[in-house]
Amino acid sequence: MRRTSLVLTVAAILTVFAAGDRVAAFSRIDPGEGRSDSREGIIAVPLPPLPSPHGTAPAAVPEPSSQEEEGTDAGEEPLPPAHGPNDALVPSRQGDPTDDNGIAPTPLREGAATAEPLAAEIAYGDDALPRPVRDLRAKLMEIARSGEIERLRPYIETGDDGTVLTFGPTIDDPIEFLKASSGDGEGVETLAIMLEILEAGHARVEPNASNEIFVWPYFTQVHLEDLTPPQKVELFELVTAGDYQGMLDFGGYNFYRLGISPDGRLAFFVAGD
Repeated sequence: MRRTSLVLTVAAILTVFAAGDRVAAFSRIDPGEGRSDSREGIIAVPLPPLPSPHGTAPAAVPEPSSQEEEGTDAGEEPLPPAHGPNDALVPSRQGDPTDDNGIAPTPLREGAATAEPLAAEIAYGDDALPRPVRDLRAKLMEIARSGEIERLRPYIETGDDGTVLTFGPTIDDPIEFLKASSGDGEGVETLAIMLEILEAGHARVEPNASNEIFVWPYFTQVHLEDLTPPQKVELFELVTAGDYQGMLDFGGYNFYRLGISPDGRLAFFVAGD
C-alpha cells in the first residue's frame, strides 16, 4: 500500500510538471508570428486623399479635351477646308489652284459609271419610238434579214435633202453605191451592218426640237472613254477592239450610223463622222 501510494504521488507530481511545461511553451509563442498585413482574396482599396492643410481644397484634375486645331489661337475657329471631301478637282500644275488667267479648276465631270449622252435620250427596242419611226425600223430590219439590198431602194430618197449615204461626192445610184461599199460586192455585208445597228440601243437627239432625230447606235452620242464594260460589249458587237482604239484616237464613234426622222423618213445611213 505504502509503495502504491508513493507511486501515485510521484505520478501526480510529474503530471503537474508536464502541464506547466506545456503552459510555458504556449506562453513563448510570438503573437505576431504567421500574420500578414493583408488577407488572401481581399483587394485593398486606397483611402480618399486627406484634406489639404489650412483647409484648402485639392486642385481639380482637368478633364481631357479634344486636341486644338493646329495653327489657330485660343478662341479662334479654324477655317473650313477649301473643298469638301468628295470634291474631285482637275489637277493643276504644281498644285497651283488657278490657271494663268486666275480661273479656278472646275470639278471633274460626273458619270464615270455610265457614258453620258451629249444631248440625247438613250433607249432600247421600239417601245418609246413614234409610230412612223417604229414602222420604218421594223421594215429596214426585215429587208436586212432578207439579204436583198434592192428592196431598200424605195426608202432611200435622192436629191439635196435626200438620204445621206456618203460624205463624199454625189452618187448616181444609191443601191450600186451600197453594193460597192460592201465587202462581198453584193451588199449583203452592208445589210448585216444595218441589222446590227438597228438592234442596238438608239439615241433621241434634240428631243422636241425642229431637228429632232432618232439615231442608231447610241454610241454616236456618248463619250466613248466613259463606256462601262457592258457598254463596251455592245460596241464590240459592231466593231473590233482595234476599231474602238482608233475611235478613241479620232475622238468619237466613226462607224456606220442610221438616222430616222420623227415622221418616218430615212435621213442617213452613213459611215464616218
